[in-house]
Amino acid sequence: MKPLEGRIAVVAGATRGAGRGIAMMLGEAGATVYCTGRSVRGRPATGTRPETIEETAELVSARGGRGIAVRVDHTVEAEVAELFERLKREQERLDVLVNDVWGGDELTDFGQPFWKLSPEKGRLMLDRGIYSHILTSRYAVPLMLERDRGLIVEITDGDSFGYRGNLFYDLVKLSVIRLAFSMAWELRRHPITSLAVTPGFLRSEAMLEGFGVTEANWRDATAKEPHFIASETPFYVGRAVAALAADPNVAKKAGRVFSSWQLAKEYGFKDVDGRQPDWGEYFQKTFGRSYSLADEAAYATWSNGLMEIAYPDWPKE
Repeated sequence: MKPLEGRIAVVAGATRGAGRGIAMMLGEAGATVYCTGRSVRGRPATGTRPETIEETAELVSARGGRGIAVRVDHTVEAEVAELFERLKREQERLDVLVNDVWGGDELTDFGQPFWKLSPEKGRLMLDRGIYSHILTSRYAVPLMLERDRGLIVEITDGDSFGYRGNLFYDLVKLSVIRLAFSMAWELRRHPITSLAVTPGFLRSEAMLEGFGVTEANWRDATAKEPHFIASETPFYVGRAVAALAADPNVAKKAGRVFSSWQLAKEYGFKDVDGRQPDWGEYFQKTFGRSYSLADEAAYATWSNGLMEIAYPDWPKE
């Protein structure tokens, strides 16, 4: 029996990249995966990108799971609500929610100070990268509460609290980590776990295309970007999420952010090419020092706040 056989998952933002890799690896572990996003056949939603949620669902099924494509704009409340109403009708449960909605690549101007950025692009990035996650969790959690079990995985970029190269990008990716923390606090009386996961240097479809390579010859891209040698496929973070979903003790990780390479060592999985890339180790060797991790010492600064001390039973349910 596969470890996630009989489990029901939603991967919000499953069209491509990490979302597709996660959906496929949940399927490989036996789950039924609702693959949501805006790009459907005949109606691409992200420029000229060819990937669709139908294609992702078919790939999930090909891996041994059951993929179900549902077109959802996760910034539209009515569409999100309908997704989980459908889930309740068809499955009567939800075991895993992965919030991977992003849609900000074309909106991010790295290297520009905030006073030169487009406010319109920035607001759209916040809507897509933060509001969509909040909205999706708001409608998913009541379905988990009916069975008093579940896992919420927030997909971010980076396992530190450090600056990320663009004000809006930084705000989105750090806010996603904070969302996992805050939701874990409010869910602390229930066996529903909220946490965040980051991939390393991701060899997504768009990244490969940008470097003019394919998965077969991806190493050729190191001529342009030497750090690409430490990259990983979207399946690596997918196996990280699948391992978390199968872990009966995952609640011990509530509220924290974890990396694909950290989880690979803990759970013993490898990328689909047989490698076990470690971005943190590569960074330390390359730059001669490690960056500041979002470890327990860092998270200690988020604990024992005013609300936690003065109103320990907050929020009231």
